[in-house]
Amino acid sequence: MLVAFLAIAYAVAAFGAATTIGAVNGWYARSLHVLWTPPNAAFGPVWTVLYTLIAVSGWLVWLRRRQRRASVALPLFVVQLVLNSLWTPIFFGGYALIGSAALWIALIVILALDLTVAATIAAFWPVSRVAAVLLVPYLVWILYASTLNWGDAALNALG
Repeated sequence: MLVAFLAIAYAVAAFGAATTIGAVNGWYARSLHVLWTPPNAAFGPVWTVLYTLIAVSGWLVWLRRRQRRASVALPLFVVQLVLNSLWTPIFFGGYALIGSAALWIALIVILALDLTVAATIAAFWPVSRVAAVLLVPYLVWILYASTLNWGDAALNALG
């Protein structure tokens, strides 16, 4: 079943990558970014590690799915994956359709993702502390990504 969790996480990653490819060298390359924006080459390796941690974390809780608390934890896990899969096409793909408004919509999505991942960590904790801890780097990264999203939205507000 770990393979299934990895496949799902990597499918979310692949979907995100597919919706990013055209934008990274297009509007995103020409737009303004905050000073703490990492080089584009950093995103792939970071997300590869994070999606692996996400998958293993979900799998560890799934192994304990018969626990009553897992019945809350696993749906939160699914919600955060859905929000994660929505953010990239809204941020990168949406800009081509509706301009900078997409960046603000993406900011709402990523803030909801931040809250959902934090709630998932809290829900995972009583089921599997290891699973909860595995999601902490993900939360830290998306909080950081939220600042990048906010900065891009603010700096490119008229685009």
